[in-house]
Amino acid sequence: MPTIVIADEMEKEVVAEIGKLGKVVFKPKDLKKELVDADVLIVRSATKVTKDLIEGAGSLRVVARAGVGLDNVDQAACKEKRITVINTPGASTNAVSELALALMMAMLRNVQKAHHQMKGGKWEKKALTGREIAGKTLGIVGYGRIGASLAKKASALGMKIISYSPPPRPPEDGIVKYVDDLDAFFAQADIISLHVPVLDSTKNMINAANIAKMKDGVYIVNTSRGEIVDEDALYEAVKSGKVAGAALDVYKSEPYNGRLLELENVCFTPHLGASTKEAQGRIGAELVAALKSALAKK
Repeated sequence: MPTIVIADEMEKEVVAEIGKLGKVVFKPKDLKKELVDADVLIVRSATKVTKDLIEGAGSLRVVARAGVGLDNVDQAACKEKRITVINTPGASTNAVSELALALMMAMLRNVQKAHHQMKGGKWEKKALTGREIAGKTLGIVGYGRIGASLAKKASALGMKIISYSPPPRPPEDGIVKYVDDLDAFFAQADIISLHVPVLDSTKNMINAANIAKMKDGVYIVNTSRGEIVDEDALYEAVKSGKVAGAALDVYKSEPYNGRLLELENVCFTPHLGASTKEAQGRIGAELVAALKSALAKK
């Protein structure tokens, strides 16, 4: 029976299902020590699977990421040790795209400002006049599962959809129009939503130079990875009014405690993209199925 180490927080129901596959060690105090005799390591986004972490893990056969991205897993180090790396790429698609849409609407309708003002005893209706998303151009960076899911929802609400998404990419689906030139893409979008992994080409993509190419009064939403946004550049752009508002679910360092918190026109959530009951259930089911398949091959 394999020993399965679950490094990060996970729902009890999922842990119970994983327990049917082997002996589970849940959130050990000394992870590196526990991995010495482990067959499987399961992480979410908090634990970084580095070369150093798995150095002494002589029995480790599978590293499983309960989520979409694999940027917190050193895949090269795993490959060197012949460790299979798996994830759950489709389980959180709807949850993340719904959150991105919710953040857009919260920004444009000043929901967070209104909430805090009313809790403070203020009723400033005229000062909270917002914008409608219908008729706006939504620019989606990265037209994968989540980008396409968001496009479908936003299109149904009357938005025009464009995407900058380097090949390989799916064919146009009757909803999206691809814009191959990044400068032209930034110049057309009223709202920009980020849905790309961390690559050399995407790190700090939202920087001072690229923000300057955007429309005055653009809105920016990031539910992908914190490394995509230069947080200092975004701070200056929001403060100057170049960026009318931003909504962030992910940050370069989490928990986030940076100076963007000073700004009223930025809406924050603490990495809630996949945090729905439904998504967690799908992640659990997809994870267990993938683990069964991976262990059967070893």
